[in-house]
Amino acid sequence: MKHTFNLLYAQFSRKMDRYSIILMRIALAIVYIWFGALKVFGMSPAGELVEQTAYWFRPDIFVPFLGICEVIIGLGLLIKRFIPYTIILLLMHMMVTLFPIFILKKVCFDAFPYCPTLVGQYIIKNLVLISGALVIAGKYSESKTLDTNLKTTIE
Repeated sequence: MKHTFNLLYAQFSRKMDRYSIILMRIALAIVYIWFGALKVFGMSPAGELVEQTAYWFRPDIFVPFLGICEVIIGLGLLIKRFIPYTIILLLMHMMVTLFPIFILKKVCFDAFPYCPTLVGQYIIKNLVLISGALVIAGKYSESKTLDTNLKTTIE
């Protein structure tokens, strides 16, 4: 029984080694395109949070602009040659999404720092998105890609 399990798991693991990065790219792209589109069309449940966090911008302009940026990040994840640039944009975006934890503590926590509200949990889950982006970055920072870009820059 143990041998059969190990054999099945090894086959599964080989498949995941081959397809997991692609699946991660697609999953992140879906999240970014979907959540971004909601902001563009004024349907995002996070719209109010964005307004409260970036209160110095006009929300009728900033929220849809942020949505467009998110859609662009999502599309960039689907196009291999844009991945290195997209990952940088995604990580910058993710840093900004953590701002409410520091700016709006009462909105994000019932008791700081150990009892997050639903909004706080929504923000904290971004750690998973950051981790996924870092995994993708590891795959697409291979020396072959970097060498090609470096040669183009030098020439």
